[in-house]
Amino acid sequence: MEDLIPFLQRAFAEDIGDGDHTTLSCIPADTIGKSRLIIKEAGVVAGVDVALEVFRYFDPELKVNVFIKDGSEVKPGDVVFEVEGKVHSLLQTERLMLNLMQRLSGIATTARKYAKELEGTKTHVLDTRKTTPGMRLLEKEAVKLGGGVNHRIGLFDMILLKDNHVDFAGGIENAIQRAKDYLKAKKKDLKIEIEVRNLEELDRVLKFGGVNRIMLDNFDIETTKLLNALPENTKQNPPVESLSKI
Repeated sequence: MEDLIPFLQRAFAEDIGDGDHTTLSCIPADTIGKSRLIIKEAGVVAGVDVALEVFRYFDPELKVNVFIKDGSEVKPGDVVFEVEGKVHSLLQTERLMLNLMQRLSGIATTARKYAKELEGTKTHVLDTRKTTPGMRLLEKEAVKLGGGVNHRIGLFDMILLKDNHVDFAGGIENAIQRAKDYLKAKKKDLKIEIEVRNLEELDRVLKFGGVNRIMLDNFDIETTKLLNALPENTKQNPPVESLSKI
């Protein structure tokens, strides 16, 4: 997790500034103590490994005993880990550690909720690029811990033709063909995904082909059910994975 260091540097600078004057003013620098992370609400814990990096970065002498690992389901009263060391370090790392773990655990818990609802089907929960700036990889890992599946990481690892790309390119067929030509010219091996807004656009994509995934943009439940009426050979040629954006 070396790529976390710049993030941790900024986070601590934002929180501590020129010093934790509350702690500095009332607690001797050599005071030793312990703290425990106690669960207050049932869910899926995420961010334990990140918390370890927070402690390690700020004060390598802090000793941590982990009792519950990332991705585990927890209940109120469970103790995730215990930290021992200088009280100054415990107090100054507490808020950053809690902020990260609360957010990541919330994401993992929500992902697990929907993943369980989908058990026994061929449907998966995918994430998006709608992440907290600077925390994308952490939040996407939390989705995986909850049972979800990572979609693209950023703009660099997949071509996703959204409605605005299609409109500016002059239509579905133009957008797909230009994407294919671009990948060939740049010698890149990226999947192509395209967003459709209605069944007519879906039909045009299926007829033109050349994509790996189709995203159903804001389809209501009734319209989505109509897809079951498509001929089986239409669903398989070209092979696509349909995604509904909610």
